Amino acid sequence: MLPQSGISSGWEGLIMISKIARASILAFVIAAPAVDMAAAGTAYDGSWSLTIVTQRGACDTYNFRVQIHNGVVSHPNLVRLRGRVSSGGSVRVSVAAGDKTASGSGRLTRTSGRGHWTGRSGSDRCSGSWTAYRA
Repeated sequence: MLPQSGISSGWEGLIMISKIARASILAFVIAAPAVDMAAAGTAYDGSWSLTIVTQRGACDTYNFRVQIHNGVVSHPNLVRLRGRVSSGGSVRVSVAAGDKTASGSGRLTRTSGRGHWTGRSGSDRCSGSWTAYRA
């Protein structure tokens, strides 16, 4: 029998460190995509300043902010607002408040957007354009 010299225990320590390192790397590789998915959103998420201009009809001009979160357009005071932004920036929105309704579509870039809308205010038909900028 050979005497114990500590070489064997040194190798065992390196093997143990190697196993821990591999397990840590594996855990990171598995967890990293999950972190990305949890923080997933769209390039358009955030607060946007919106200007709606009437070009035809007797509707008002509006300036307000909307939020986009995971591609869904919302406004805290407009319960009947539905809107989506696609991954390519195509946007569609419809809104109703009292006797006023409107729907619009257009395109966003990462910093601005524009489009057209049509709607009604009571019995008046209206249409126009909209522009948006990151707030």
